[in-house]
This record gives sequence, C-alpha cells and structure tokens, in this order.
Amino acid sequence: MKSLCRLFCKSQFLLLEFVQEKFYQGNVMSLSFLKSKPQRKDHILAIDLGVRYTKAIHLQRKGSVYQLANFVLQDAPVYEKGLSVEVLGQHIKTVATTLGMRTKQIVLVAGVGDSIVRDAELPLSPVADLRAMIKLNSKNYLQQDLPDYIFDCFIQSMVEQRADAEKMPAKARVIVAGAKRQYVQDLQSAAKSAGLVAEHIFPSLLGPANAFEISDPEAFGRDVVALVDLGFRHSTITVLMQGKVALFRVVGIGGDKLTSGIAETMGISYAEGEGIKVGMAEEVQSIMTPLLSPLGRELRASVDFFEHQSDKAVGQVLISGGAALSDFILQTLQSDLMVPCKSWNPFASIGIAMSEDKAAELAKIAPQFVVVAGAAVSAMPPAA
Repeated sequence: MKSLCRLFCKSQFLLLEFVQEKFYQGNVMSLSFLKSKPQRKDHILAIDLGVRYTKAIHLQRKGSVYQLANFVLQDAPVYEKGLSVEVLGQHIKTVATTLGMRTKQIVLVAGVGDSIVRDAELPLSPVADLRAMIKLNSKNYLQQDLPDYIFDCFIQSMVEQRADAEKMPAKARVIVAGAKRQYVQDLQSAAKSAGLVAEHIFPSLLGPANAFEISDPEAFGRDVVALVDLGFRHSTITVLMQGKVALFRVVGIGGDKLTSGIAETMGISYAEGEGIKVGMAEEVQSIMTPLLSPLGRELRASVDFFEHQSDKAVGQVLISGGAALSDFILQTLQSDLMVPCKSWNPFASIGIAMSEDKAAELAKIAPQFVVVAGAAVSAMPPAA
C-alpha cells in the first residue's frame, strides 16, 4: 500500500475538502468527513453514539506506544427522530467529562444508518480528486445518487491490468465513505456546544478493521479473518485478507431483534429480555436458536461469497458488540458459520493506564469497544 501512496505524495492522504496533506502510515484507515488540519496528537477522545449505549475511550500515545487512559459505557439519550443538537451536545459533554478532558479533540462515530461505505474501482488519482469525482457523479461511481453528501476515500491497492492494456489509465481499488452534509454539521455543532472540536467523524463499519490491525498486527497482515460486529439494529461483517478489506456487508439484524423476540415469546418486558439474553439461561436457548438462525445464514452467505470469489478460506471469525458477551450466541454462530468464532479484545496490545479494578471491569466488556477503538486510531494512526 505504501508504494502505491508514494505515487501521489510520499504516502500522504488528503482530508476531506482540504488541500493540505496528511501523513499516513501503516494500513490504518484514516477516513473522515471533516476539514480538520493535520497535526500530531498524543491524546484523543473517541465517542460511539450508539442507539442504546454510548461507548467512549480516552486513547493516548507515549512515543510509539498506545495507552488506554479511560473508558465509558453508559445509556444513550432516548432516541427520537431529529434528536436536538442541544441534547446531543450535553450528552457528549457528560461523556467527555467522565473520560477526563485532557484534550478538546474528539472523534465521533457515524453508525451504519447514518453513513455509507462502498468498494469502488476508480481512476488512479490523488484522494482529493477522487472525492471531487464522486461528489460530482456518485451515481456513476457508486451506482447511487447521493446529493449533498460529504465523501472521503481510502486507496487500498492498484487494480492489476491486463498485459494488452498498457495504454489504459491505471485504476485503484478504493473504499469510499459518505455521510449527509446536514448530519455531519449537526455532529460538529453538538461537539462545539460541548466545548469540544470534532477532529474526525468516522464510519462505524470500518472500525473493526482498524482495531484489529492495532490489536494483532501480525495476524492482520498475514491471515484471512472475518470481523463480525453485533450492533443494536444492524450487524456488520468485514473480511480481511492479508491486510486489506476484501468484503464488507451490513445485515439488518441486531441485538434489538433478539431481545424483542425473547420478550415477545416469553411475555416479559424488554428490559427483562435484555438481561436474559446476556445471561442466557438454559430455558431460553430454545427460543434464541431460531432468532439467531437468520443472522447466521446471512453471515454464512457473506463468507461463502468471499471464499468463492477469492478461492481463500476464512480461518476464524472474531465477534464484537454487546451480544458477543454471550457464550451461547458465539457457539450458535460458530455452528452456523462452520468457522471458529470467538469474542475479542481490541486493547490486547495496548497499554492500560488505569487502576486494576478499572482494567478488570474493562476486560469483561471489551468486545463492546471494538468500533470506538478503531475510530480512535483513525485520528491518531501509529507513529513511524
């Protein structure tokens, strides 16, 4: 990837709609929807404004080493269509204060319902030019008309050309992310009202890939791995093949559907269903199995498609999200996927600068922080 980037500007990528260059190192995807000036940061607050829970971390860097200084997991504001900027800003301020505001720079995560991510084959050009192309003609490049969207791009690799196509323009495989301009502006305004600066707004779909690279860089560059994030309303699957994103997909089944199914079948409240889902008493397993089957089929179809297209086998599936805390859910998905499945800790290779009690608390719920960990390193990629 680095050799490709040097064709442009010595491995430098451009931030969205901003002509100043930003140093890029490694494979970490530093996509953003903002105009932030590039600068070296030693502290960043990353906040994943989930539908049910907000996950947030304070990540710091000492030299070339990451350290996790704090984390927060708390209920999200009651979601309503058109949630006011003021309410969101107050929530962001509360979370940032709890983390310990050693910096005013934050990263906010755009969920799969508020952002789009596409895999595209585009002319080999500087990132700023790619963004302009897509903005002017998204229907041609993304097969979807997306007016008033803000885009950013990440170049993965060159597209191999046929021997008889030497005079054809070179092309690149590009990951394109986009979000509605109004949505981005609302997040910026909410951060500003909290006395903070939104450094990046990062698409959640790409968080697991960034987090896995930092967690296990050797496996990231060597193996074929599927990363499944079990969200509240959606689940995502990302297949990585030797350090590159080979496939990603959003599935419209998440923890909400599982909890609602338990509550409806058992005639109990939603809150009781949520507790049972995580605890997973034996008498509930017969209810959960048919609820999980559609998700297992969708994920298996994605794995089958990748393996057929690439002639490579997925070696393991790493599962994150709140539902990944249930051993029964992991075992059921493993049976459906026919690939070893396990939950994972995105901070496995990161120093923990917290008390032992706080670190022990994190270890129990670490799979819920995969997306926000990936978002944090997007704004603070590894040092050289």
